[in-house]
Amino acid sequence: MELVFGPAVARELVSVKKGTVIAIFGPTASGKSAVAEAVAASLDGELVSADAMQVYRDLPILTNQSPARLAGIWPLDHEASVGEHARLAHQAIDEILAFGHTPIVVGGTGLYLRAALAEIELPPAPAPGARERWQATYDELGPERAHALLAERDPVAATRVHANDRRRVVRALELNEAGHSLVRTDSRLWAGPLRHPTLVFGLEIERGFLNARIERRTREMFERGVSEEVRSALEQPLSFTARRVMGLREVAELSPEQAIEAIALQTRRYAAYQRKWMRRVPALIKVNANRSTEEVADEIVEVARTGK
Repeated sequence: MELVFGPAVARELVSVKKGTVIAIFGPTASGKSAVAEAVAASLDGELVSADAMQVYRDLPILTNQSPARLAGIWPLDHEASVGEHARLAHQAIDEILAFGHTPIVVGGTGLYLRAALAEIELPPAPAPGARERWQATYDELGPERAHALLAERDPVAATRVHANDRRRVVRALELNEAGHSLVRTDSRLWAGPLRHPTLVFGLEIERGFLNARIERRTREMFERGVSEEVRSALEQPLSFTARRVMGLREVAELSPEQAIEAIALQTRRYAAYQRKWMRRVPALIKVNANRSTEEVADEIVEVARTGK
């Protein structure tokens, strides 16, 4: 059965308990943005993005940008951070509630979602020049020796990071230097209350169907002009975090067919990671997403309305 994940249509407004926040999480290409739009239409809500890559303007096709607050807010030379995004998310959520509407926080970046919903202790941004210095150290020592250096300084973090993962080894070393660790336990991450009464929904979707959607969405990006979008973006200065946008390098360096294959593979792996992350969320309300947008949204709205 082909499921439709199109724009939300006009829906009858439903009331929920005043001050309630709705959060919708799910693997990439699960249809969460379209579901969130439909939920917002029913709950007189407004969307707040909790996606680490959608924060950048000028890459709306590549990042599958949704029509939400905090989507497309920063230029490509801006170094994104969870802490800065969290402050903006708190401000947006509080403002939406103050106007008597329902915030719908939607995204696939787990830490961004959690930070948008709660006050959590976040590791600091790197000191000026620290990242470049540790990157140079990694390149000079090589993956194995750089990883061995991390093992001396933070053995627990070293067990969680592969030597060839340059970005995370560098981040672990710079955090260690600042007196912090890359490792964050689940209990620590989810400890403490949320800022507002919140219902967190997780979209569960059959893997084969999700993989087919990933393939189709990746091909549609090229039909919509992602090659031109990336070419234009690369003419600008790019921050370290902007360069990590999934698919940027592949679109720039590979043929369309090669890029589609590579991006689809990366996206499938990322979706698997998101599934694992979703299992860590306490009190998660699981929703079967192997249905149309309207059916999934209706279930979320009913739970939000009745509390069960």
